[in-house]
Amino acid sequence: MALDSKIPHGPISDKWTDYKDHINLVNPANKRNLDIIIVGTGLAGGSAAATLAEQGYNVKAFCFQDSPRRAHSIAAQGGINAAKNYKGDGDSVYRLFYDTVKGGDYRAREANVHRLAEVSANIIDQCVAQGVPLAREYGGLLDNRSFGGTLVSRTFYAQGQTGQQLLLGAYSAMNRQIGRGKIKMYNRHEMLDIVIVNGKARGIIARNLITGEIERHSAHAVVVGSGGYGNVFFLSTNAMGSNATAAWKIHKKGAFFANPCYTQIHPTCIPVSGDHQSKLTLMSESLRNDGRIWVPAKQEDAKAIREGKKKATDLSETERDYFLERRYPAFGNLVPRDVASRAAKERCDAGFGVNKTGEAVYLDFAAAIKRYGTEEAFVKGLDANDAALVTKLGAEIVKSKYGNLFQMYYKIVDEDPYTTPMMIYPAVHYTMGGTWVDYNLMTTIPGCFSIGESNFSDHGANRLGASALMQGLADGYFVLPYTIGDYLAPDIKMGEISTDLPEFVAAEKEVKDQIDRFINNKGTHSVDYFHKKLGKIMWDKVGMARNAKGLTEAIEEIAALREEFYKDVKVPGSANEFNQELEKATRVADFLELGELFAKDALHRNESCGGHFREEYQTEEGEALRDDENFAYVAAWEYKGKPSDAVLHKEPLVYENIKLVQRSYK
Repeated sequence: MALDSKIPHGPISDKWTDYKDHINLVNPANKRNLDIIIVGTGLAGGSAAATLAEQGYNVKAFCFQDSPRRAHSIAAQGGINAAKNYKGDGDSVYRLFYDTVKGGDYRAREANVHRLAEVSANIIDQCVAQGVPLAREYGGLLDNRSFGGTLVSRTFYAQGQTGQQLLLGAYSAMNRQIGRGKIKMYNRHEMLDIVIVNGKARGIIARNLITGEIERHSAHAVVVGSGGYGNVFFLSTNAMGSNATAAWKIHKKGAFFANPCYTQIHPTCIPVSGDHQSKLTLMSESLRNDGRIWVPAKQEDAKAIREGKKKATDLSETERDYFLERRYPAFGNLVPRDVASRAAKERCDAGFGVNKTGEAVYLDFAAAIKRYGTEEAFVKGLDANDAALVTKLGAEIVKSKYGNLFQMYYKIVDEDPYTTPMMIYPAVHYTMGGTWVDYNLMTTIPGCFSIGESNFSDHGANRLGASALMQGLADGYFVLPYTIGDYLAPDIKMGEISTDLPEFVAAEKEVKDQIDRFINNKGTHSVDYFHKKLGKIMWDKVGMARNAKGLTEAIEEIAALREEFYKDVKVPGSANEFNQELEKATRVADFLELGELFAKDALHRNESCGGHFREEYQTEEGEALRDDENFAYVAAWEYKGKPSDAVLHKEPLVYENIKLVQRSYK
């Protein structure tokens, strides 16, 4: 099957506008006759549901949480990018486009990224109109801060709760449509398969997680906005319920899966403390605006700190190595996430880690507190030489910017980050890979769309901070509502789709057979036992650094683990009740397939780029070494029965507006 990205012709700055001017439209009277299923109600799914319902479509929205407002988008902290140039520091649509493509190490599709940059400004206007309480400067204008990989301030934020506030805006818009009867909400429902009729997506099979009932739901199109697959590593910053099932089920029915090895390791997370943990906690990248990252300059000091003989505050400036500032003077602590993560790992591997496990570096706010405090003292006409006063004033300003993050750190670690540097270490966070989509956001299954983190389209091999919220809302509010109409226009006279069709019966049987298999399996180990084993294989051999030997071993080990899982997993309880172990079993079954494809994708890509770092392909300075001649393409995998048999399809990445150069942040 040939991949057709459907990228419009013409100059990149005109593509989206010209495209919208010429696509098919559905008039308001006909929209009332069309049903759309949306799976997932985070920022992408929630904004899409609200917008499509506002346009007049009949929307059926599904989430496995008890409310759409509990989607994992709520956990996003630092901000959302938009090319508003409020700071007058040189930002523009092109600059955001360029930073995003460069930050993704030149492995993103140019046309999609430029469209994202174009609509970014509209997102902020939409959210302000909804009443989202974005931070403002003293004069009342919206404030901005910087994030990694850029030289401008373009990130809008709501303290450290940006995702929560944006999600509540989308949720409010959804609630209005629920009240009008245009959105029918299915809380506590999980999609377990897609139904394809005559080659087109026409519905889903879902399980009511409260009663266990298996349900059929039909529609004229299906939209998957179910997030990423970071929990394939078991330990990640994702909510424990986050999973890949919806995306993986459509993959098994014909949707190509693109670039699974492009997974982001976030540099600022609370370090692992032991085997007892079930998830990791993110400390927003926004902290790198004001926090300076360092380790002791001498190994003996690092060892003394690990042994409790010294504290971070005992070391003078000359005894500290601000390694990001040393290695990347132009960007300093605001290098992209993949660069910062590898630099932290390198220092810890070299013996300079500062916690008991040796896998942590410091994130220090002392300099920022002093800087802000001194400025505030001058503004208020107070004594700027009074150290205690300056510290007090500075801490208040830092609290106004990051207070909830500092509080969260204190509650988890039991150390005061205002007086002692935070300890951080990289952890699995976001997935840039996902279902392949064309310019319309449609997968290789006609009528099945994928939006937000569940698709691959905008971030290349590494996502810049504050771009996840931007993509989710761009897809939901401003892109899908146009492109889905172009697809649905021929279906306006089709009428309601029956769930009694043979395809629905067959899909339901397939789902029930898998559930019965788990319930009746007489195994001896829990689902978590296998999930942890998978996570260890993934982190050790498919994690921050990969090599051919480890990836080959991982593929074999994951295949063997999957076989053991089906033979020896134990799922207590019954199918016809609230059964979280059963929920986990279906999700881990999908992770055990996805993990193998993930490793296969990483093995075939003989280069390093962004979050994909192959140890065999690096510069003398330890930076990622791309191979643009042989690997400047999207790797889209077609399912053929099992991951080992997946067939690779390539979408060449053509760069007409950005020059391919070795990425540098010095």
